[in-house]
Amino acid sequence: MENPVQIRGRSQEKTCAHRAEVSGYAGMLAGSVGVARRNRVLEDQLATLRREHDHLLGAMYEAAQVQRKLCGPRLLRREPFEIASEIFPVRHLSGDFISVFELGADLVFAIGDIAGKDLSAGMWFTHVVGMVRLQVEALGDPAAALSTINRNLLLTLSELPLTTVLVGRLNVQTGEVTYCSAGHPPALLLRNDGRVESLREGGPVLGVLADACFANGQTTLRPGDTLLGYSDGIAECQNENGAEFGAERLAVAAQISRGFSASGTLFSVLGAAEDFAASQSRQDDMALIVVRRADE
Repeated sequence: MENPVQIRGRSQEKTCAHRAEVSGYAGMLAGSVGVARRNRVLEDQLATLRREHDHLLGAMYEAAQVQRKLCGPRLLRREPFEIASEIFPVRHLSGDFISVFELGADLVFAIGDIAGKDLSAGMWFTHVVGMVRLQVEALGDPAAALSTINRNLLLTLSELPLTTVLVGRLNVQTGEVTYCSAGHPPALLLRNDGRVESLREGGPVLGVLADACFANGQTTLRPGDTLLGYSDGIAECQNENGAEFGAERLAVAAQISRGFSASGTLFSVLGAAEDFAASQSRQDDMALIVVRRADE
């Protein structure tokens, strides 16, 4: 038979065990409350990040729409000429640009490529496009306009992205084209008889050399002729073997569409480039402009 001391000892042990069990439950409960609180904080932070992400995507979308408006119009007709153009950013914003506008009785077209992608190039987009239009309207001469733009870019205090531009001025009465290329891939002139000419006159990339010289080239669009200006994103489009689409395939694709409208040729060439790349993802922005003189 247990004595009173033994009974009290065993009672104290049970009490201590109960207290420890209660304390353990309390600790677990406190831990669960802490975890729940942390989870709520993380969920709130994640929701904030999602809202900021959605806001950023919305802002990028709006900026992309502004770029497209600045690059308009996508289609312009002035008998017997038709100009079609399109830009395809590899991400949200484009470093490639196109500008088509009237200058007196003439039409001016420009296609360019600002090095970089998305925001880095997009931040320069409006500035460069604005300068091209301003200087061509003020000076009228493509070479003089590019020379002035080059000097203005070099006067900025920021580190400049490399920029290439092709500017052409088309006399819709005669079909004469005065053009100048600042380091841009040579435009292709597809004659109605099947010959292909490369338009190479101009000067160096913009924003590099303070004493750069730019010279105009001259050609004439005859009935049935088509002029193509393109960015290197099309020519350098690669297939799964690493081969590039190149200017020759571009010319062949355009010749296959000979007799098409300017829009038909544009989408035929872009489709050929996409088919060539197949499953390979694009690595650069693409831009294409087609100037066609109708058959007489």
